[in-house]
Amino acid sequence: MGFWSVVVNVVHILFAISIIVIVLLQSGKSAGLSGSIAGGAETFFGKNKGRTIDALLSKYTAFAAIAFLITSIVLYILIGKA
Repeated sequence: MGFWSVVVNVVHILFAISIIVIVLLQSGKSAGLSGSIAGGAETFFGKNKGRTIDALLSKYTAFAAIAFLITSIVLYILIGKA
């Protein structure tokens, strides 16, 4: 394995761990029947929907997943040339 394979491998592992941590930090979508009736309307139609912690964690999850996919493809290319 070359230098770049090791670097991309370490970054790949960091993105994998970050995806696990970010997903575990998110709250569940089903907060029970009362949460879906009363609290769901406020968070869905609220003005600060994009500023909540869940929305921020969702954006981080999307970024980490895309970066994980990119590092997977780069690792495949690097290992395929070896």
